[in-house]
Amino acid sequence: MGTTGLPTNITQGSRTKGGIGESTLRPDGTLKVTGEFAYSSDMWHEDMLWGQILRSTVAHAEIVSIDTGEALATPGVYAVMTYDDLPTDVRNYGLEIQDTPVLAHGKVRHHGEPVAIVAADHPETARRAAAKIKVEYRELPVITDEASATAPDAILVHENRTDHHIGHVPHPNIVHRQPIIRGDVAKARERADVIVEGEYVFGMQDQAFLGPESGLAVPAEDGGVDLYVATQWLHSDLRQIAPVLGLPGDKVRMTLAGVGGAFGGREDLSMQIHACLLALRTGKPVKIVYNRFESFFGHVHRHPAKLHYEHGATKDGRLTHLKARIVLDGGAYASASPAVVGNASSLGAGPYVIDDVDIEAIALYTNNPPCGAMRGFGAVQACFAYEAQMDKLAARLGMDPVEFRRINAMSQGTALPTGQVVDSPAPVAELLRRVKAMPMPPEQQWLAAGEAADVRELPGGLSNTTHGEGVVRGVGYAVGIKNVGFSEGFDDYSTARVRMEVVGGEPVATVHTAMAEVGQGGITVHAQIARTELGVTQVTINPADTRVGSAGSTSASRQTYVTGGAVKNACELVREKVLELGRRKFGTYHPAWATAELLLESGKVVTDAGEVLADLVDVLGDEAVEVEEEWRHRPTEPFDLRTGQGFGHVQYSFAAHRAVVEVDTELGLVKVVELACAQDVGKALNPLSVLGQIQGGTTQGLGIAVMEEIIVDPKTAKVRNPSFTDYLIPTILDTPTIPVDVLELADEHAPYGLRGIGEAPTLSSTPAVLAAIRAATGLELNRTPVRPEHLTGTA
Repeated sequence: MGTTGLPTNITQGSRTKGGIGESTLRPDGTLKVTGEFAYSSDMWHEDMLWGQILRSTVAHAEIVSIDTGEALATPGVYAVMTYDDLPTDVRNYGLEIQDTPVLAHGKVRHHGEPVAIVAADHPETARRAAAKIKVEYRELPVITDEASATAPDAILVHENRTDHHIGHVPHPNIVHRQPIIRGDVAKARERADVIVEGEYVFGMQDQAFLGPESGLAVPAEDGGVDLYVATQWLHSDLRQIAPVLGLPGDKVRMTLAGVGGAFGGREDLSMQIHACLLALRTGKPVKIVYNRFESFFGHVHRHPAKLHYEHGATKDGRLTHLKARIVLDGGAYASASPAVVGNASSLGAGPYVIDDVDIEAIALYTNNPPCGAMRGFGAVQACFAYEAQMDKLAARLGMDPVEFRRINAMSQGTALPTGQVVDSPAPVAELLRRVKAMPMPPEQQWLAAGEAADVRELPGGLSNTTHGEGVVRGVGYAVGIKNVGFSEGFDDYSTARVRMEVVGGEPVATVHTAMAEVGQGGITVHAQIARTELGVTQVTINPADTRVGSAGSTSASRQTYVTGGAVKNACELVREKVLELGRRKFGTYHPAWATAELLLESGKVVTDAGEVLADLVDVLGDEAVEVEEEWRHRPTEPFDLRTGQGFGHVQYSFAAHRAVVEVDTELGLVKVVELACAQDVGKALNPLSVLGQIQGGTTQGLGIAVMEEIIVDPKTAKVRNPSFTDYLIPTILDTPTIPVDVLELADEHAPYGLRGIGEAPTLSSTPAVLAAIRAATGLELNRTPVRPEHLTGTA
């Protein structure tokens, strides 16, 4: 399954046991691997009802009528609600643009859109009652691509747009447009000795998290509701839910339930409002759990994209210019499309020095499934295209593809096409050097000597489709750049509440944030920070809920940076209060306290200094010290809507991959043998978690390269493969060895010098695999994922 040992070059340990720099085990790890962890779908409440959603069977249609009579008459049914039953005039929601109806009104805009909701005393009763609701549709033509979306006579997906993007887009069916213009591409083109162009197609992916959407809404005596839910951002959910319910924010109390993965798919609402509506209507707790089929319709996906790239270079391998156009399909509702456009455009040149750039990125409104956040967030699609271009240029110039990239690699001090100067380490050339220098996996014996092969090691694996005939090995490289944190002037902050007190004769720290733990290990890191900053051994992490200030979304590789920064800041303030308390109690001449004070002030409290912890007990006594503090990273600014100039991103992360693949050129089957990665993480707060993040992101990139795609019928806009039977994701048998080389080059602007790491490996792993397949087959392969028919000429 890949490398299991830690990279030897990661800084190990801290002077506080279980503090930053140590591979502290996750408290939820054993429960998860043994199947004992309680996820949101496992929740139960006495007298609980079950909710069910009726979804549209067509992608674009007028709703002529809805008849709920038979459903309401079903024994065991407590409520059936449609758009007309909603309690307030606020009936839409959305992350940025409130264009998504809670329940369809007047028309449906995509396959699987919620039309009605049912509450019943048994899940099967709810399902059967929903099936009895009669909806008459009058189908409309579907908008499925740029041509149909922007034609002069195109039907508008949203007839009465009023959002703030409408003023700068050339057509109402374009959600957002962002150009990035720097220098003079026309003049730079004249200096190029070689020019290459490419048209690239990037398929739609699903986040494929293991735990389907689920939650439990419990009506409260004060007229409010308590919602226990799997999500990525509690306070964003609250902001969208409360107005629809007609309740003040303090009467919608949200608690994070166990989350079975997210990857962006839980940033948008799914069942949250529906469960609350049914709970308030019936006066009973209501639980909603999607099945896997429904989950494919119940959350946004990764934007499919069409990308046109033109690069030029001189004979000595220097890039002269870039002209690119990126078209993202946002589907029926906006979700995070504007921000994805900003990322795709501003990062569309990749980690290279290019002085003359003209990039345009747009997102479309169509009748395809809504698309929004997914790991990599616009940068993945761009990386696939610009890395293919780098290989094309290197081939035209007769240069080694890694050396060509290194010649053009950006570094600290490089000005990006947005005009922003990168003011932290950007070791792109070094990452490429390191990943190329890593030992190559050995040639298979049967490849070298023509011997019989173990079918488990062959493309196709246990399907026993080949015994090595026509199998060719290829090697490919790629590198990518990803922003960290929210961008473009967003007020990106997080809140942490830290309390220090004596419990059972021992000093204990309690950390409370609203951070969504979605599997990334944030709760472990928060405990490590508290141990390091406060010198205590015992740290309690309170459940995440809306009783503490917002922690922002668990996305954009931001949580360790921003919420970790908030925990660190709050701990420092608690420490100052404890010091002041000690000074008041002991004075400045107490020798033992003087030792503790010195260690605390320097942040070097050590576990073998027992007298220090004893002093803390004496100082605190029956008192407790508590601080709730917000923490913000330095501000960013919106990109200029005409030129794309601006300090748009607070931090950048970089990863490079080398892929080794074996391809059966006769059958079109691919086996990825190895995906080696080199990545700069700034500071590895938990080396074991760092390794897991890099290997997990790499594996997800592998899935994008050769397996994962939601197939949407271009004529009907219906999803054709909403199941894990037909939507394939990598299994343990598909996952290659993933050796990792980690750099720790501190970013002076970040807490502990850390750098967000979770998304960068998802970028470069995909184009590295494609490059290796190209090297093995000689085919151009400008589409992902690669299917067997693309390799055998039968597509």
